[in-house]
Amino acid sequence: MKKTILITGTSSGIGKETALYFAKNNWTVLATMLTIEATEELVHEPNVFCYELDVTSTESIAKAKAQILAQHSKVDAIINNAGLGYRSFVELSEDDKINNIVNVNWLGVVKMCRAFIPVFREQNHGQFITISSIAGLVNLPLGSFYHSTKQAVESFSECMAYELLDFNISVSTVQFGNAPTAFQSNVKKCEPCSIPSYNVLMDKVTAILHKKTKKNTNLTPKITKTLFEIATNPNKKFKRYTIGFDANFMSFIRRSFGYKIFNSIIRKSVLGKF
Repeated sequence: MKKTILITGTSSGIGKETALYFAKNNWTVLATMLTIEATEELVHEPNVFCYELDVTSTESIAKAKAQILAQHSKVDAIINNAGLGYRSFVELSEDDKINNIVNVNWLGVVKMCRAFIPVFREQNHGQFITISSIAGLVNLPLGSFYHSTKQAVESFSECMAYELLDFNISVSTVQFGNAPTAFQSNVKKCEPCSIPSYNVLMDKVTAILHKKTKKNTNLTPKITKTLFEIATNPNKKFKRYTIGFDANFMSFIRRSFGYKIFNSIIRKSVLGKF
């Protein structure tokens, strides 16, 4: 029987590519996005059904959920993919941008899981796959807001997994580095300021991230393939999956040497400080 997956944030990037990959591999894909007009390609793709859904809005999620359940007999898996970035110094951060990244990256995941746990319980099966980031496992310069939301997602997912053991509901998170999508270009950043040190550091970190993104040319296919494998073979126990050289290397260094040595490496390699 054909399986059905719901994916948030499918208007572009990893979400869109993942939706296309699942559809081409004979899954029914429920592709959600802020506005249907955001992607004409998915609207006309076989096996794909598009729905408007704002992960920050409980009302929007409820409306999309009702539409989905009226048209589909089951939902086998959900990929919480919707996310955004905010690169700022704490001193220069803005309330609206902080609220936005928290609402999308963390509370969006919470609200999606809360809405669909009853569906999975009634089915006696289901799977939550949440796109985290290597930022959920390590801490890097100018990542105060993005990293903290991703670490919140990691903690939330692991805690939730305990609650769902009796209901055959799988929970996992997926971490990777900078994929060659428009994500980095769309990251919100604080404006240049009168503090030279801040401006230099922002330029340095931004350049490093863009350079990494351009080098990871084969990362997106790895991500979509791995997500498909996870969804096809749900793990009964909570599991973290790490994809790509950057993410695996950073995770290994942090895990093997501890935060003091890791912190020293980052200070030297990124900040040029010993």
